[in-house]
Amino acid sequence: MRTYRELFRAPEFTPLFLGTTAQTAASTTGGLALGTLVHAATGSPLLSALAVFGPSLAQVIGATTLLSAADRLPPRAALTALPLLLALGTAAMAVPGLPVWAVFAVLFGLGPLAALGGGVRGGLLHETLTADGHLLGRSVLNMCVGAMQICGFAAGAALLTVLSPRGTLLVAAALYAVAAAVARTGLTRRAPRAAGRPSVAETWRNNALLWSSAPRRRVYLALWVPNGLVVGCEALFVPYAPRHAGLLFAAGALGMLVGDTVVGRFVPPGLRRRLGAPLRLLLAAPYLLVALHPPPALAAAAVALASTGFAASLLLQERLMALTPDDLRGHALGLHTSGMLTVQGLAAVLAGTLAQHTSPATAMGVMAAASVAVTLLLAPGLVVRDPESDAPDAPDAPDAPDAADAADAADAADAAGRRSRQAR
Repeated sequence: MRTYRELFRAPEFTPLFLGTTAQTAASTTGGLALGTLVHAATGSPLLSALAVFGPSLAQVIGATTLLSAADRLPPRAALTALPLLLALGTAAMAVPGLPVWAVFAVLFGLGPLAALGGGVRGGLLHETLTADGHLLGRSVLNMCVGAMQICGFAAGAALLTVLSPRGTLLVAAALYAVAAAVARTGLTRRAPRAAGRPSVAETWRNNALLWSSAPRRRVYLALWVPNGLVVGCEALFVPYAPRHAGLLFAAGALGMLVGDTVVGRFVPPGLRRRLGAPLRLLLAAPYLLVALHPPPALAAAAVALASTGFAASLLLQERLMALTPDDLRGHALGLHTSGMLTVQGLAAVLAGTLAQHTSPATAMGVMAAASVAVTLLLAPGLVVRDPESDAPDAPDAPDAPDAADAADAADAADAAGRRSRQAR
């Protein structure tokens, strides 16, 4: 499966694509409306920013409480019910006279549901596509999310000029309902990928299992940290260049679209194994030039070039799936998404704090340099010398070692391999 035509012929990919489109449009449109509503009620830039980005930070709650359900719920039922709950919550925040504290209570209650939905969606994508279509499918969904974020913010801005913020929130709620309807009518009924009842304890156990493997741990860190630090750079576009921030955001979206298209559609598997670290370096290095305050056109070109490096996440997700048992794949992808969004939110706060005490350009340079340093630090442990070594552990097999022993064995094997290569 190497073409977009083949991908969209896969029976359930089109409903997944359309549902993701509607849900992304709902979240961006609703976030902008909610930020406007909170700012009008409080006059606080901090609270209005939390209204827009709070759900991303709240996903860490879902990652630590609900993710065990990602592989233990029927996918169609989950992808129908979760957007309906998001629709009800979004509509509730539009109720006139609702106190700001109640708005935030509802908002942070919706974040964990979004984390669970991401895990269910990611697991279903891997279940429905053939092995050679996974990367292409993820790249198309990534492009869909990026494009709909741009369109959603633009549509939200237009709706705010026609409707009130509360009216725009109701439009967002309707879009969530559309996502639920697409899932209900377009997806087939499937059994859960894993047995057992979901619980907070099971979520913690699976998180510990996923984190106990040194190879998976390195992949998660590479997915979260370099990416998050660069998002901290993006968070400074407005104070860095108030008159040209829109140009920089558009350039970043274009670069991400190009990177996902090229890596997902045209790069052969053999080359993909060698592109991870170079793409992560490309993600950060151009911001060292941006920090020198070049002309706006050159800064936009540098941002576009840097954003092509976001495609490294596709390669790391592919590696993560190779290291993860089938019955934990939804949970593993949900943990990736929640961790990534949490680190991005924290990096934006860190970048803003640095900019407050220095300057936006200086803070941007520091965040970019930190991203380069983390990539170089993690790169040796991410080299794939033997593709067959990326076999997922099987914790339920008879006489299998426990998770900690498996991690120790993996580290010992890595060390032995290095000593053997040095001897040769």
